[in-house]
Amino acid sequence: MLISPRTSVVARLGTAQTLAWASSYYLPAMLATPMAADLGVSVATVFAAFSFALVVSAVFGRRAGQWIDQHGGRPVLIGTNGLFAAGLLALALAQGPVSLFMAWGLIGMAMAAGLYDAAFATLVRLYGHDARSTITGITLIAGFASTVGWPLTAWLEHELGWRGACVCWAGLHLLLGLPLNASLPRAGHAPGVTPVQPGPATPKASAATEAAATFWPTVLLSLVFAVTWFTSTAMAAHLPRLLQANGLALGAALALSALVGPAQVAARLLEFGFLRRVHPLRSAQLATAAHPLGAVLLMVLGGPAALLFTVLHGAGNGILTIAKGTLPLVIFGPQGYGARQGLLMVPARVAQACAPLVFGLAIDHLGGGALWVSTGVGLIGLAALLWLQRSGAVAR
Repeated sequence: MLISPRTSVVARLGTAQTLAWASSYYLPAMLATPMAADLGVSVATVFAAFSFALVVSAVFGRRAGQWIDQHGGRPVLIGTNGLFAAGLLALALAQGPVSLFMAWGLIGMAMAAGLYDAAFATLVRLYGHDARSTITGITLIAGFASTVGWPLTAWLEHELGWRGACVCWAGLHLLLGLPLNASLPRAGHAPGVTPVQPGPATPKASAATEAAATFWPTVLLSLVFAVTWFTSTAMAAHLPRLLQANGLALGAALALSALVGPAQVAARLLEFGFLRRVHPLRSAQLATAAHPLGAVLLMVLGGPAALLFTVLHGAGNGILTIAKGTLPLVIFGPQGYGARQGLLMVPARVAQACAPLVFGLAIDHLGGGALWVSTGVGLIGLAALLWLQRSGAVAR
């Protein structure tokens, strides 16, 4: 059976994204402890360096989006493979906290231009308004980044040490990721597609009108992305501990936490099938409501509702990942998508960097009641989406 050109693009970009996520976002979970012991710093210092990388990615995110708008995603993504490799090699050579932070700073620059935001912008640059299904497709593949990355990193660390693991991931960027991104179509060369071209300069009065019309949608989407990424990162860092605080034994908490990944992928399959006929704003509202609903059930019913909470959280998070790519496309259109996406995600990156520390303190002080924090921010996100719908911005 012949594979369509678009499916081939999704497969190549999705595989490259799996590598990028596994070797950056999911790296500290497996390497933080041996890294800290070898460098003579605390585990908290290693995670602080990772948070620094997320802040760096927020600073450079909009610039990366502008580069993709102007030149297409292919050259930018190729560059990130080299930057990821350089950062991982620098990490392997780190000798103390200063070099640790510098290495993670390089990785943060690569993350700004090499993770989902850049991949979504690349697809929009190629396919314009028709990019929704391709965005879903790469999240289906890269949704297994932790499933692949965590065991592989653990095995590499066991066989080669944490420094050897970083060197191997750097090599994979050069030997696998770079060729995959280099094989993507150049902007304007996707078969059968009229690409999105950079628009002409906008007259000053028209630009002012456009800025006024997009101000509140931009603010509301930025808020939605910030609160949902806060919750997603907080759960990624603390879910087993949170479930224990709500009465589960360690083994049960770990087993249920492992269901988040499958729930995410199942929800993305649902989005790819049934929900693709539903407006992205509706699916985003359902997804944003999923975590607060599950959290309230867990707090009211206790342990018996833990399975439902975990599945609802994972499913909602899976769809929201797609919504981060499709909502800006639907509301603002494909023109200037990359730069706008970079701007929208700045608060989300900052919230993501703060989430492990803030939610950890919430569990320390509130125990299982820390769910009220994630429930509250989730409801704020849902209110922002409802306001966005009532404002009529989606009909633009």
